[in-house]
Amino acid sequence: MNKFIQKQLKWSTPVELPTAEWHISHTDPMLMIGSCFAQNIGSYLQEYKFLCDVNPYGILYNPLSIAHTLEELGEEKEYTLTELRERNGIWHSWAHHGDFSSTDPEKTLQQIRERMIFASKRLKEAHWLIITFGTARVYRRKETGEIVGNCHKYPHKEFEQELLSVECIVQTYIALIEKLRRKNPSMKVLFTVSPIRHTKDGMHGNQISKATLLLAVEALCKQVAEVYYFPAYELVLDELRDYRFYAEDLVHPSSQAVEYVWNQFCACCFTEETLSILTSIEEINKALSHKPFYPSSATYQHFLSQIWDKIQALKQKMPYLDFQNEEQICQTLLKPSFNP
Repeated sequence: MNKFIQKQLKWSTPVELPTAEWHISHTDPMLMIGSCFAQNIGSYLQEYKFLCDVNPYGILYNPLSIAHTLEELGEEKEYTLTELRERNGIWHSWAHHGDFSSTDPEKTLQQIRERMIFASKRLKEAHWLIITFGTARVYRRKETGEIVGNCHKYPHKEFEQELLSVECIVQTYIALIEKLRRKNPSMKVLFTVSPIRHTKDGMHGNQISKATLLLAVEALCKQVAEVYYFPAYELVLDELRDYRFYAEDLVHPSSQAVEYVWNQFCACCFTEETLSILTSIEEINKALSHKPFYPSSATYQHFLSQIWDKIQALKQKMPYLDFQNEEQICQTLLKPSFNP
């Protein structure tokens, strides 16, 4: 064969995935917390039936706000109205994302409490704590010195910006992980660094911030047992080094890029058995998303009954999988003559 035809061209710089001595399975409760990239991967985990609670305080970016959240969840803190603030008729918490804010302080407080109760329980039983750092820069309120998780569009002059040191992040998390493991000794920790650039810091400032996070995570992996790193940052920056893998703002990864990182996460963290379960779940989801021309036809009714049988077979084999939503869809669409 001609050597020019035989030659294989490389279109990206491959990132070496860690050789996992560990794996994540559907029986592992998880708590995932951090930037919007954590939200994206966490959504995949939930879609594929993992026991994963994602961002109980909403999206958070900096290591100290994330640590503060985990401290409060570990202590089962109960928020009160005195900890909410009002601006322009909107009530919010400095520790929470704007998703919790509303015009009704009681509603805001109720939402915060409900999420915290569930997340505190999950943290106690979690086999995996997955943390995604977004930036090493924090915003500190000048009035109180408090580091906020979200500025809630308050005037910039009310805050001081600060770049955390590697040592500050490392020491905070060594103490935090030790404290959390007193209540949950079996908890493993997986860190990632978000590939989303914080352009408001300037491009050089963003690189300094990301480098700080990467150095801190590297030190934690070396100094603390059962602490690991997944290279989401490197996968996007090196393997997907092209603006076609970004959204219109040229900062956030596109859905295609997020899916690519998810696939690499699957290859790194899941066993063949778990991957087989994911394939079955995907087949069920695709089948239920099919829009038939004739929903009442015997052909489509038979098709739905086959999906139902497949769900029941999976549940019998793995009763910990939650197919309540899919079962409800089937029962709604199936005629009484076919209805299980």
